[in-house]
Amino acid sequence: MDTDTLLFFEGHMDALLLYEKLEERILKEIDNVRIEAQKSQISFYNKHMFACVSFARVRKKKDCPESYIVVTFGLKYRKESPRIDIATEPYPHRWTHHLLIFKPDEIDEELIGWIKEAADFACQK
Repeated sequence: MDTDTLLFFEGHMDALLLYEKLEERILKEIDNVRIEAQKSQISFYNKHMFACVSFARVRKKKDCPESYIVVTFGLKYRKESPRIDIATEPYPHRWTHHLLIFKPDEIDEELIGWIKEAADFACQK
């Protein structure tokens, strides 16, 4: 784990295990991934950014668990799922999806499938 990633989790160390599981799955299942940790998010790139992890507010504070990460990914269409907290279309045919993850078992085949689809979409740009 690099210093920038540890700095990102400063004050949120209890969420680090969630991130580590997600990162491990992404690196295992998607080729040629580059990771860039910044102050506000950790981004996953191939040709372009296809997903990121942050602590963005996607629910009211009272509805947020104590420890969580927000996973964001982009697709060319709106993915319909009760798991997705927010979906926006910042550009035509580019949908950004945000979901809050607070349990390790939420990093499942469905989520990884969406992220793989987002990686494929990013390669097509």
